[in-house]
Amino acid sequence: MRESEPVIQTMSVTQVRENWSKTLRAVVTRRTRIVLEKAGVPVAVLISPQDLERLRRYEAERTARFSVIDRMRESLTEVPDEELEREVASAISDVRAEMRAEHEQAARTV
Repeated sequence: MRESEPVIQTMSVTQVRENWSKTLRAVVTRRTRIVLEKAGVPVAVLISPQDLERLRRYEAERTARFSVIDRMRESLTEVPDEELEREVASAISDVRAEMRAEHEQAARTV
């Protein structure tokens, strides 16, 4: 079974300082993520090492996915925008037609 997500709690820097042990224990046990505020403005977030690792993995995956888009963009720099738009519209139309045909086929077999 999957763990429940930690509660996000907002605390002033002063509150965190006054309750450091309790606050740290709540973060380490992954029960709470703390948004630290100074004068009502968020300035930092206190998270568990597991949350930090998950954030790092997410950022690495996002970077990898966007690098694919960047490579595609670079390969198409010489293609006029109008031609790209026509090709994209055509591809979308083809996929929609395939999906309609599959849906109709599935409806006939039921």
